[in-house]
Amino acid sequence: LLGCCLETQVPLLVYEFIPNGTLFQHIHNRNATRPLTWEDCLRIAAETAEALAYLHSTSSIPIIHIDIKSSNILLDENFVAKIADFGASRSVPFDQTHITTLIQGTIGYLDPEYFQSSQLTEKSDVYSFGVVLAELLTRQKPISAARPEESCNLAMHLVVLFNEGRLLQEIEPHILAEAGEDQCYAVAELSVRCLNVKGEERPAMMVVASVLHGLIRSFTIDQTARRKDESVQKNSEQEEKHLRESRPIPSLQSSEVSTQRSMDDEMLSSSHMPR
Repeated sequence: LLGCCLETQVPLLVYEFIPNGTLFQHIHNRNATRPLTWEDCLRIAAETAEALAYLHSTSSIPIIHIDIKSSNILLDENFVAKIADFGASRSVPFDQTHITTLIQGTIGYLDPEYFQSSQLTEKSDVYSFGVVLAELLTRQKPISAARPEESCNLAMHLVVLFNEGRLLQEIEPHILAEAGEDQCYAVAELSVRCLNVKGEERPAMMVVASVLHGLIRSFTIDQTARRKDESVQKNSEQEEKHLRESRPIPSLQSSEVSTQRSMDDEMLSSSHMPR
């Protein structure tokens, strides 16, 4: 928030300009001019998790966003994540663990425990964030009629696939190729933990942020090692090529030349002999 204007009939809020749109657009737009890399995905997820951890634990009054979704995660000129749309958010008194509200949120991201009880806790945001992680992995929308009826809900679908060991079949191929199986399984496991039907068994956002930062460090180390191996291999291939090109062609010794001529003469004379 940069400023406000209270002189108009309807008060105005002034926010920073966000040129790169929403995370939703980058996940689901196949023709994006700048496709998100796996490193981008991890960083954006970690930044969002940190922001939520701040709202839940560090701000003067704990705040629950209620409507975390990829279309409420904005990306600035450097693709830094910014959480938006606090219109439905609620503050939680320090002496309470939850508040009771009318159901608010977006289908597909909505915490089923909150939907059934109307009791809102910070773990409702954790559930919604788990859906965002599932989106990043699969590039699929939270609710889609294109999927079979039993798997139209992405959150439930991902949990089933993970538990049955069939996760890789739904991972976006280029994500799997870039990230590798270990990273994909680690993010999927974190998503499944966030999507636990019991709110009390979901991790706190501070824990989620810590796990994501660990994955970023691991991915960076792996990428550095991979680039080093590729560089060593490329240098080795170039050296081998240089040696082949610079190696002199061996010349025949005089004795070898004489022997070769004798063999040629013998073959020629034998060809004129009657058979």
